[in-house]
Amino acid sequence: MVRVHEGVAARLTGFVAEFTPDMQELIWACRAGLQDLFPGAWQLVWDNYNFLVVGFSPTDHPSDAPMSLACGRRGVLLCFVKDAPSLPDPEGLLRGTGRVARNVELTSATDLDRPAVRALVDAASLRAPIPLAEAEGGELVVRSVSAKRRPRR
Repeated sequence: MVRVHEGVAARLTGFVAEFTPDMQELIWACRAGLQDLFPGAWQLVWDNYNFLVVGFSPTDHPSDAPMSLACGRRGVLLCFVKDAPSLPDPEGLLRGTGRVARNVELTSATDLDRPAVRALVDAASLRAPIPLAEAEGGELVVRSVSAKRRPRR
């Protein structure tokens, strides 16, 4: 189970509160879905100019995170890094043309239960230094907050 310090949880709640109520619900539900899959993973938060990002990592090192949720005004993206173009994607769900990162739009937390999405999540998890399913002792950590951000509503 992820350790959450009160002040950090309050900061994340404040970041999410900047979105519309529908987006807040989607963000919390998608985060909960990944928490259910990877209860011991570190959750690394960046509130940057374009997105509120919650990375899931087996360690406290951002470079070890194989996936993250990127939350913007128009939706939530499940982003894959670590040579994402080589992930098995027979249904062609991965969006983007980057050599390192690709994403899948999540319109509902139940998208995480779709077999094709779950296959991507499982494959990406195995690319981490420690598979995310085996991670233990994770914490919720705010890594950075940008002074300027795009409107979230």
